[in-house]
Amino acid sequence: MKTKILVTGAGGQLGKTIEELYKDNDQDLGFVFTNKTILDIANKVALEEFFLNNKFDYCINCAAYTDVEQAEKTPKIAFKVNAEGVKNLAEACKDSKTVLIHISTDYVFDGEKEAPYTIDDIPNPINEYGKSKLLGEHYIQDILDQYFIVRTSWLYSKIYGHNFYRTILKKAKTEQELFIAADQIGCPTNTVNLSNFIISLIQNKQAEFGLHHFCDDDVMTWYDFAKKIIDENGLISKIKLHKTKKYVTFAVRPKYSVLAKS
Repeated sequence: MKTKILVTGAGGQLGKTIEELYKDNDQDLGFVFTNKTILDIANKVALEEFFLNNKFDYCINCAAYTDVEQAEKTPKIAFKVNAEGVKNLAEACKDSKTVLIHISTDYVFDGEKEAPYTIDDIPNPINEYGKSKLLGEHYIQDILDQYFIVRTSWLYSKIYGHNFYRTILKKAKTEQELFIAADQIGCPTNTVNLSNFIISLIQNKQAEFGLHHFCDDDVMTWYDFAKKIIDENGLISKIKLHKTKKYVTFAVRPKYSVLAKS
């Protein structure tokens, strides 16, 4: 009998990666992929009806409001999806006895620590995006017993979505020089690796419920990451990279957000 898995927010880079890797799998995993048009987690009534008409063993929640800059300007939008929407989803999962796998972020931390953040470290978000994601975590922990919250960092796909990797690659092909921040440190994480980790939680029946941290292993700045992207695409001789510590953003961001993998 197949394990039935709902993937919400499947129109984003992570959802699309999971679909690419596992849609036609031979591991007895049956997927239903939904985007915001099909299933909006902020719509409580529609969500309840969807779960009432469908039975799932697991729900992988990739639905999120991820525009950090806009979240700072209009936080209600971020909280509607990242907090209240997640609360709706947790309640639907509880009623239907579905295990929720929720994707969270390194931005729940303030970045003041100088060593990798563990699952035991106390979150202290410094922007509205991080606050909305942390509240979503709290709702899950209050409502559910069987859940996985997976915090990750600097997520990117080489194929899908709007992300740092694809933006830098595009700019490297059209511009002569780039100024990249060198005052933030984290771990860029490929959606392929995160997807495989998420599926491993489903396949490994011994996996412990609760908080998990997952990121790729290389610690670097955004400048380092940009250099790596340009280098691996053979463009290192075509563009000048400059380090900057004056890259101004509306939202304050953690200076150090390396996660200790759990």
